[in-house]
Amino acid sequence: MQEQKENFGVQRWVVAVALVLFVLKMVAYYLTGSVSILTDALESTVNVVSGFIGLYSLYVAAKPRDQDHPYGHGKAEFVSAAVEGTLILFAGLFIIYECILHFINPPELKKLDWGVALVAVAGLINYLMGTVAIRQGKKNNSLALIASGKHLHSDTYSTIGIVVGVVLIWITGWKMLDTLVALLFSFVILYTGYKILRASLAGIMDEADKALLEKMVLHLNQHRKQNWVDLHNLRVIKYGSILHVDCHLTVPWYLNVHEAHTEIDALSEEIRQQFGSSIELFVHSDGCLDFSCAICTKTDCPVRKHAFERKVEWTLDNIISNKKHRLGTGSDSLHKTA
Repeated sequence: MQEQKENFGVQRWVVAVALVLFVLKMVAYYLTGSVSILTDALESTVNVVSGFIGLYSLYVAAKPRDQDHPYGHGKAEFVSAAVEGTLILFAGLFIIYECILHFINPPELKKLDWGVALVAVAGLINYLMGTVAIRQGKKNNSLALIASGKHLHSDTYSTIGIVVGVVLIWITGWKMLDTLVALLFSFVILYTGYKILRASLAGIMDEADKALLEKMVLHLNQHRKQNWVDLHNLRVIKYGSILHVDCHLTVPWYLNVHEAHTEIDALSEEIRQQFGSSIELFVHSDGCLDFSCAICTKTDCPVRKHAFERKVEWTLDNIISNKKHRLGTGSDSLHKTA
């Protein structure tokens, strides 16, 4: 719950900054008449709208789970990010439309020095706010905050290009460059919108986060205990900032319920130390079978029936399988059995 409150607080700052910078950029456009600066201002309208959507989604995501939402409300963050990505795409398309109009009827440019100064200040503030949002989002696994931060960074990158373009127009007097710069960065904006929309849909559809799974498998491989004979059927589902982790842990069959639970607690602690406290872990414990002896590294097992042959390294491929693992015969590689 503390993480959700922190996310909500950062998003409030994102909204406040977006409002101030939108006004600043509109003043710059009014002073200059530059379509490049209008491009920046239009993207800021998306910042404002998506900022409020993100704020509401984080408010919903912070609500405690209830009877209707037993896994909590974290999916609201994915919906927010999807809306934000869609708005960014529409902003990019609208900018392309404006560029076409200005190719046909180029506007009169004026007071470019003031425009450059105002837009540059806005870009710097955007980048700093975006960095804070992304850092907080990664810390608390909040896709809504990460999406907001990336949006602000993309706004900054387009602002840099626009400032460079306006300065060149100011120096060379070539007004058509204004439209060309705006057109170029409209495609940057479209790509950013696509990436955010793609990530949000992956979260809504519970798509496996392979990078996260690989990082988790590597950490568990490096810190596995002797009583962890096997680990399989590992799944990770994101609900906003909450990670739900399911897996099957094979332990020596002779451990009693309390001892097996101790091993589950140790596994849970290893995961939390690496990935934060916002984790729900559901572990099914299995007792080892005779064929497990060949891969069991436990040196003081009192009931071992077969000699240890080799340690099986956990990989993404074999740890997400829903079957136990054992060694094959002869030159065969790792086999899986129910």
